[in-house]
Amino acid sequence: MTNLEQPELIPDHIIKKYQGVSTPTLYTLLFKRGYHNTYIQDVQKINTQNVKMVGQAFTLRYIPAREDIDTIAAFKDPKHPQRLAVESVPKGMVLVSDCRRDATAASAGCILLSRLEYRGCAGFVSDAGIRDTDVAQEMDFPVFCVNASAPTNLNKHHGVDLQVPIGCGGAPVYPGDLIIGDCDGVLVVPLFLALDESVVDEALEMERFESYVLDKVRNGSQVIGLYPPNDEARAEYLAAIKS
Repeated sequence: MTNLEQPELIPDHIIKKYQGVSTPTLYTLLFKRGYHNTYIQDVQKINTQNVKMVGQAFTLRYIPAREDIDTIAAFKDPKHPQRLAVESVPKGMVLVSDCRRDATAASAGCILLSRLEYRGCAGFVSDAGIRDTDVAQEMDFPVFCVNASAPTNLNKHHGVDLQVPIGCGGAPVYPGDLIIGDCDGVLVVPLFLALDESVVDEALEMERFESYVLDKVRNGSQVIGLYPPNDEARAEYLAAIKS
């Protein structure tokens, strides 16, 4: 099953705002709003470069491989879902792979990752492994996965669907959801929330306040009454940002 109909696009100015928001801040904000399962578990940044990933999800779903179907010859098929995903993901979107949290085989290697980078993809996320990790580590292109894994994806993963709801690292990901990745991992913001600019504005305000708190703590302030702030601490903060 393949659905290449493009979901509603998040305006560029909102995407740019999310570049200034960390995954811990976003998780706390979403938690306060009742969304608890938004963090993709066990997936970490591979890059040694200081990359930030922000883009809408383009999804790829795998089922377990079967020996008579998933042979090397399968890659010659131009409709092979993995290859089709790499050549179909729109510029600025993140390719998110559902590999059933099985990291004993790779879900991509440096050639496919380089193709995604060339095509302007915003990043790659997989709850499996990747190959050619030494090359991926040095890329400016954001790569998030579980670990290094030499076996080809054909050993464990059979691609079946593009642009359908998936589970990646235990988190639900729908086509078009906003994917944020940094040194703390990968977070999923449901599309309708990401389209609401007040959400990212609240997140940016949280970042500003926490920066203020961190400076206070580094200069000897106690946490109690400051984080979260009591009325006095809130008044001091508002006065500080006005000055």
